[in-house]
Amino acid sequence: MIKVEKIDTFTGHRDCVYTLEKSGEVHRFFSAAGDGFVVRWNLQKPDVGELIAKVGHSVYALAYLPQENHLWVAENFEGIHVIDIETKQELRSLKLAPSNYFDIQIYKNQAFLAGGDGIISVIDVASFSFRKHIKASDMSVRCLAINPVERELAAGFSDNTIKIFDLTTLELKQVIAAHNNSVFTIKYSPDFKFLLSGSRDARLKIWDVEQNYVLEEEIVAHTFAINHISYQPNNKRFATCSMDKSVKIWDAETFKLLKVIDRARHAGHGTSVNKLLWTEYEDQIVSGSDDRTISVWKLYDEN
Repeated sequence: MIKVEKIDTFTGHRDCVYTLEKSGEVHRFFSAAGDGFVVRWNLQKPDVGELIAKVGHSVYALAYLPQENHLWVAENFEGIHVIDIETKQELRSLKLAPSNYFDIQIYKNQAFLAGGDGIISVIDVASFSFRKHIKASDMSVRCLAINPVERELAAGFSDNTIKIFDLTTLELKQVIAAHNNSVFTIKYSPDFKFLLSGSRDARLKIWDVEQNYVLEEEIVAHTFAINHISYQPNNKRFATCSMDKSVKIWDAETFKLLKVIDRARHAGHGTSVNKLLWTEYEDQIVSGSDDRTISVWKLYDEN
């Protein structure tokens, strides 16, 4: 049995909280929202948010670069801002097409950006210049995941597919007819043997990477869209969050449901839960919601 304790609720954002991102310290993380605020929070000092940056439009995607201590901020309809965390200064910016930007994934010297115009923009991190634009659909790219073992880039689209690209050549290798609606989140398992996907169709699907992405399991996981998937640092469990206002905890090996965190039982969020971050700080789970709050959760195993 798993017991859930709500540790705290962070308030301060003036609009929906869309994304959460780790920092260089296990007890700190970043959030960004519809208000254009990028905030750093400290799990050791509840509800004391520190403004890192303010941009003019909403922000759906952040990416932290630990070596440089930089934060990449994808401002919708505007572009990328690179923020020095130490000084809170913007170091550089890159103008992008006027579109929504749903995800950033950085691997080695390349940044991949998922655009609402159906384009994956590939940016050289060192020179901060465009390397390539991959147009693989007329519909939005909603999420990205990188598999360094197979050297593949996976992308989930609003055309209901997952597309697999070669990470080196960026050529399209495979198209998976994945869901009955937009693919909102994808995540490789820590051993890279499986790709997990969640969709507006409320299904969680498990794809066997080593068997050419054959469908391993399909789970009716939520009652509304699945927005995000996050693995526990020790890789034993993972969490999903949904437009149905809940966070669910799953066994990473058996894919069995272990716990539901919701408003009725745990004073959970009142509206859609958009993003999760399972931190290394005391194994706490952070969740961001349309209700403008960030909640912090702790799990306990009961014998």
